[in-house]
Amino acid sequence: MTTATPTSDSVTRLVVGRCLEYPDSRLYADLPHLRTALDDTAPRAAALLHGFLDHVATTEPLDLGAHYTSTFDTRNRRCLYLTWWADGDTRRRGLSLVRVKQLYRDHGLEYADEELPDFLPVALDFAARHPEAGTALLEEHRVGLELLRLAVTAADTPYTAVLEALCTTLPGPSPQTKEEAKAMARKGPPQELVGIGSPLEPFGPGIDLPWPTAGTRTPFERPSA
Repeated sequence: MTTATPTSDSVTRLVVGRCLEYPDSRLYADLPHLRTALDDTAPRAAALLHGFLDHVATTEPLDLGAHYTSTFDTRNRRCLYLTWWADGDTRRRGLSLVRVKQLYRDHGLEYADEELPDFLPVALDFAARHPEAGTALLEEHRVGLELLRLAVTAADTPYTAVLEALCTTLPGPSPQTKEEAKAMARKGPPQELVGIGSPLEPFGPGIDLPWPTAGTRTPFERPSA
């Protein structure tokens, strides 16, 4: 099985996904490669991500790690797990996670990481490999992504640029306020893929989630025969 030839949006999503993982030593080692990859992205996304990578390069790893942990905190309504935004801590979330995992399997990929399958960098990896299905998955969770972007922006963090770069890969304009995002939610998410068929419920309850580990392998492996 082959995946699609990388597009500008695919490369952007790969770089964004790497930037949204916990900032381990590998991120610092990969900085030159990530900068080179941005040559193949749209100018706005490239400018945003170059700015973030400049910040990484001038920040001590321990400081950046602490900032990452404090930024992506469910209690502050800044969560990197897609289904949290729609389902919160409910039984529906378990079903949604199963459906995301099945979506990966349907495209020949077996999820093989300790992270939950709705962890945003994992979804971005999938979206880069399979742009059509991956974009549909991201669009299904568009409101959650936009609410995350707005919350991170309000926190005044360099990670704002990363979320803004991601949203440039999605169709149509981004909402500029929470009210606009909630209006988008009332229209309901697409239901073709893994949706539960009910409107998004922004800002689900704060719950404990497994936070990213400093793994060095791809979250996917080929399913066994």
